[in-house]
Amino acid sequence: MFRGAVWLLAGRGSLGRGLSTRSGGSTPDWTEKVSEIKKKIQSALPGGAWNPLYDTSHLPPEHSDVVIVGGGVLGLSVAYWLKRLEKPRGAIKVLVVDRDHTYSQASTGLSVGGIRQQFSLPENIQLSLFSVDFLRNINEYLAVVNDPPLDVQFNPSGYLLLASEKDAAIMENNVKVQRQEGAQVCLMSPEQLRNKFPWINTDGVALASYGLEGEGWFDPWCLLQGLRRKVQSLGVHFSQGEVTRFITSSSHMQTWSGKEVTMKKIHEVHVKMDHSLEYQPVECAIVINAAGAWSGQIAELAGIGKGPPGTLEGTKLPVEPRKRYVYVWHCPEGPGLETPFVADTSGAYFRREGLGHNYLGGCSPTEEEEPDPGNLEVDHDFFQDKVWPHLAQRVPAFQSLKVRSAWAGYYDYNTFDQNGVVGPHPLVVNMYFATGFSGHGLQQAPAVGRAVAEMVLQGQFQPST
Repeated sequence: MFRGAVWLLAGRGSLGRGLSTRSGGSTPDWTEKVSEIKKKIQSALPGGAWNPLYDTSHLPPEHSDVVIVGGGVLGLSVAYWLKRLEKPRGAIKVLVVDRDHTYSQASTGLSVGGIRQQFSLPENIQLSLFSVDFLRNINEYLAVVNDPPLDVQFNPSGYLLLASEKDAAIMENNVKVQRQEGAQVCLMSPEQLRNKFPWINTDGVALASYGLEGEGWFDPWCLLQGLRRKVQSLGVHFSQGEVTRFITSSSHMQTWSGKEVTMKKIHEVHVKMDHSLEYQPVECAIVINAAGAWSGQIAELAGIGKGPPGTLEGTKLPVEPRKRYVYVWHCPEGPGLETPFVADTSGAYFRREGLGHNYLGGCSPTEEEEPDPGNLEVDHDFFQDKVWPHLAQRVPAFQSLKVRSAWAGYYDYNTFDQNGVVGPHPLVVNMYFATGFSGHGLQQAPAVGRAVAEMVLQGQFQPST
């Protein structure tokens, strides 16, 4: 699908050997076993009503070809593409495990919903170009018979990125790459900026880049629910619980330099049921780590990063939760309906929210200002001290804004380079990653899901059609 991976942990990874579990063949799931027992008891006691001693309907199946850890938009996208690309239909059993089916703390639902192609890496540009096409034609992908069509409310108002003198050359080079990849982006001088957006103060702005097509924002909740509805219709199983353990086997291999490394393969996932001490072992062939901000913890459960420091075995998945605030404010004198998604030289950002003179935005903190990710409480002083001064300087009308509401959400923050981690682990050979997007996972989820599914099923990305 893409010419290169975003950041592949391993170049190999074909599952040409097939989706089979340790025991080989298919294992009947728990529901089928209960059905068999039920028939035997009913035949022994004719006329007797069936009153099961223990209800197992809440448990995940004992066997699943693929277990996806994380039921947010990335995990659901992987599930969707696995089922869409499987041959023959129904060949792959997929289980999605998530701790919270209400999505109250999920990054997807707490996102501001932006989508852009203005990245510096070609891979990120390609991912977002595919995803915006997916969103525009979403009902060709996610329609379900007898259900109403989806409307993601895509608002193609573009992204407007502002650069200072010291960052102008970088912006120019980035736009050159974006155009080469097919993105429609133009450069604007401060004078051109003032002419098109007279509400903006261009002090300190040397150059701007503006997305002319395929950029803006959409409804994250609609995409999430649309994917969930579709994968359920395709037979994907869901389980509300927490992955607490992996059962693995090990083998030893030598590198070209003669160094011995330990390779692991996951055979079983233990799922602890919600509000219970009970757990269910699920035998599987493939594990997809799409646990977002908590994917680093899931990787550790598989032994990733627990070897000697400075070695491949000791290299952790560099993904951790980072808390980010989003503020909503009202400003009747604000920029108005033609407002794009603006990213200031200071790091502050904002966009229009609806049609009632409301706007939303925020600013990423410095490393020293990083808030405690242990809760989702909002720091209102952060807006007053760190966000509002930059907004008021860039848009003078925002001096009179009034904050209406605020919330906090999580980034699955990649401390290495803030880009997504996509593909199989080199040592835990059947764990694949779709995580670490550091704020652009939602917008790239349709493409990433397809990329991961292609790697699982065919061992490599396939040309986009």
